[in-house]
Amino acid sequence: QVQLVESGGGLVQAGGSLRLSCAASGRTLSSHVMGWFHQAPGKEREFVAAISPSGGNTYYADSVKGRFTISRDNAKNTVYLQMNSLKPEDTAVYYCAARLSGLFLSRSYYPTDFGSWGQGTQVTVSS
Repeated sequence: QVQLVESGGGLVQAGGSLRLSCAASGRTLSSHVMGWFHQAPGKEREFVAAISPSGGNTYYADSVKGRFTISRDNAKNTVYLQMNSLKPEDTAVYYCAARLSGLFLSRSYYPTDFGSWGQGTQVTVSS
């Protein structure tokens, strides 16, 4: 199994930027599809972005396209989510997830598609 730890969350003003990191241990991420999800109070956990094992393919929720960028550095066993032009509606707990699969689907993922999860990091965007 893989252990995931998110970091980089915090409080930022609307229009600002944050970079989330997801550091893995236990095994390498090079064969994993990686994803980011977020969850606001009273809401279901929602897909944000996914990246293929090699980093060659990405997919984003419509709400974050053009603003967020998912990337990975397999040498560092780390996945990132660069969040620009943040909006108050981006406020949520952000979770990193890993799926042991070399098959990448260019569509939204469900939480059940991923077997390993981090504990989440809070992102709060003020107006």
